Amino acid sequence: MIPVLVVDDEPMVCAHLRTILGSAGDIEVVAQAGDGAEAVEAVVRHRPRVVLMDLRMPGVDGLTAIERIAALPDPPAVVALTTFDADTYVIRALRAGAAGFLVKSTPPEDLIGLVRVAADGHTVLSPSAARRLVALSSDGRERGDDARRRTSGLTERERDVLACLGEGLSNADIAGRLHLAEATVKSYVSRMLVKLDCTNRTQAGLLAHEAGLVAR
Repeated sequence: MIPVLVVDDEPMVCAHLRTILGSAGDIEVVAQAGDGAEAVEAVVRHRPRVVLMDLRMPGVDGLTAIERIAALPDPPAVVALTTFDADTYVIRALRAGAAGFLVKSTPPEDLIGLVRVAADGHTVLSPSAARRLVALSSDGRERGDDARRRTSGLTERERDVLACLGEGLSNADIAGRLHLAEATVKSYVSRMLVKLDCTNRTQAGLLAHEAGLVAR
């Protein structure tokens, strides 16, 4: 079972998500929270693998909660919930440690599938969405310079793997493209996350876009 925490200040939204996710045989909503402070407490208490986090809430908002959860030992994958397709607030959430984002109008069958993807440690963010988010960044040139500096010490193979992360590819897909063993790709990814000071694959993928490693 995939334990999931749902966080939203609208009880009807939480009930809707519970109903959708409860229809899947391998997903269990173990708790819900109404703001960011409750969310952090629920993560510590229930140890979910995935957190669906509304960003705009009164009190402690979703962005602050994501930062606090990312700082916990062995944090879950946090997926930001938003009403908008892409905005600068989502960028801040991804840079804070979110594994991706979902629009609240996502069809039920897609929502279930994407929760499974997040639980497996993969990015819940399409390459096209990543490009739009980077384009929306108000400090794009500065971010690009910083990204190129941070990636300058990577080997050619590491840059290839990072570019694949920017395309949203899984370890298996990267292994197939680069003719590597999947275990080797996993090792590359783990080392790069540390070297680049990235919390997860999504942050690394955004960095690849900002550094210009992914074809537009």
